[in-house]
Amino acid sequence: MSIRQNFNLSAYLVIGPENTSRPVDEVVFDAVRAGFTFVQIRSKVASARELVEISRKSAEKIFELGKSEEVALVINDRLDIVLAARESGIKIDGIHVGQNDIPVKVCRKYLGENSIVGLSAPTSKLIDYVKNADVSDIDYFGAAPLHETESKKDLEQSADGKIITVDFEKFSELAKISPIPIVIGGGVKLKDLPELKKTGVDGFFVISAVTDAADTFKAAKDLVNEWTGIGD
Repeated sequence: MSIRQNFNLSAYLVIGPENTSRPVDEVVFDAVRAGFTFVQIRSKVASARELVEISRKSAEKIFELGKSEEVALVINDRLDIVLAARESGIKIDGIHVGQNDIPVKVCRKYLGENSIVGLSAPTSKLIDYVKNADVSDIDYFGAAPLHETESKKDLEQSADGKIITVDFEKFSELAKISPIPIVIGGGVKLKDLPELKKTGVDGFFVISAVTDAADTFKAAKDLVNEWTGIGD
């Protein structure tokens, strides 16, 4: 069975070199060791060569933990990096793209049926988009933000320049209507997880809640424990 049929969105780390003063792969190691289930390498500043090397080292850390068949590793936006990394023998499980990135049909064409393709849903038209979207080539939606955040600079803005956020009620509606899994992020903190899990979404994604922590393993472990312990 390919990881596309068996991925877990519950605890999803998004990370690039601009998010941490430590090597990216070391933070990935801490997060996966703590129980994170999905990793996305995302950078708007790293070169292609740097992204391939970051991906290699992160894949090696996941392998070291014996998690290569259960923790998905994807790359944000850069289809070229996914293909180059795979050509180098690196296990990359797929790609995550935004509305203005490479179309999902193109990603599916080049990555094949066993790859994961995630798509960011547009914040301002979230419900209508998800209700009517063609999901034949998409494996999950990423939706954000719950709060304003400095970690993502490309969030959708209103006409007056304010970041458009999404409340728990809308995420609940989204979870009910979406034909594919949903992962929610955008400034998500530990205290948000009880209410977020009640919405019925499949998981949370974070950047700074882990990368800004003095102890990244503890921060990741606290998040995982909070999510998995709710409702038990």
